[in-house]
Amino acid sequence: MTETSGPRGRISLIKAVGEARLDLLSAGFTEQMWQCLDCRACEAACPSGVRYGQLVETARTQIRRVTAPADTVRARVLHRFFFRSLFGNLRLMHAAAILLRLAQRSGLISLAGLFGLARAAKLAPELDGSAFLASGQRFEVPGSQGLAFLHTGCVMSVAFGDVHRATIRALGRGGLSVIVPGGQGCCGAIAVHAGEMDFARDLAKRNIAAFECSGADVYVVNAAGCGSALKEYRELFADDDEWAQRAERFSERVRDVTEVLDGLEPGSPVRSIDAVATYQEPCHLVHAQRVTAAPRRLLARIPGLRLVEMEESSVCCGSAGIYNLLQPEMASRLQRRKVEAITRTGATIVATANPGCAIQVRAGLREAGYRASVKHIVELLDEAFVKA
Repeated sequence: MTETSGPRGRISLIKAVGEARLDLLSAGFTEQMWQCLDCRACEAACPSGVRYGQLVETARTQIRRVTAPADTVRARVLHRFFFRSLFGNLRLMHAAAILLRLAQRSGLISLAGLFGLARAAKLAPELDGSAFLASGQRFEVPGSQGLAFLHTGCVMSVAFGDVHRATIRALGRGGLSVIVPGGQGCCGAIAVHAGEMDFARDLAKRNIAAFECSGADVYVVNAAGCGSALKEYRELFADDDEWAQRAERFSERVRDVTEVLDGLEPGSPVRSIDAVATYQEPCHLVHAQRVTAAPRRLLARIPGLRLVEMEESSVCCGSAGIYNLLQPEMASRLQRRKVEAITRTGATIVATANPGCAIQVRAGLREAGYRASVKHIVELLDEAFVKA
């Protein structure tokens, strides 16, 4: 690896652009900014506390603002549909998910290669119709100890609806009522990673306003990438006099679901899960949010489940938002490395806490022919509390 391919080298490049010693659109600079996983592993290891992720994301935003006007008409249309329309309107995303499900069931998905979407089709999760659309639902529990706002997100809502249902049940067993306001939406993480910072702020304002109107005590997230983005709204609006304080108050109340459940007493599980499991740590949970012990403590609560730690559990699996679509070669190398680490554990269950990780690891295991299920930690906890 060259010096410029590491965090220190990339920071030097950013400094050079800031001092006008290097052109913003020079091939070496733009290539390095987009090759970064933005996994935050370097932040967790940095003794000086440098916010490297913010530097890279800001650089990408500057690059995008300069290059966007030169996009072809086709590129502009696709970009606007993918980011502005699809992630900005979750009902449209749900409609797109229905079409994808029909394509998967009919076999038409095999034609994706004709449109240059072969890799996207290969990675696409199998949709089973279990989508969960936020529409103002409220789930009360007797003697409630508080009210939790459930963030449904975008990909989670269409592809991992059962995780949301399991989350609601898990929070309820711990004494928390749950509200799922319809005014919420995508967290904006994908937009930030893609250099669409202004659009990310538009999405963030919607979530902040929805939480303020909900009356909830805590904002619960079961997708690590979303949780990281939501906790960083304070940085997103640091220079906005109108939204800075609102974003600060919001970010202070955001918690990953494993953090919340780790502090609750749900009672005793009624079912044993006799299996070997290993834990795939999502980058934006372990590095960005620094949550490492809570997921493992929750897995330890499950009777019969034997946790075997994989080597390099906190090394990125190669998903990294849409990195596996934009940088397929590097993403595939990381995917194979992760799958090899999993197979060495002998696990039949891979636990994780992020949809991107679940999709990437599941696809990698399938390609390698290794039989293991990939499940969210909350799903495993839920199984332990549901009678067979």
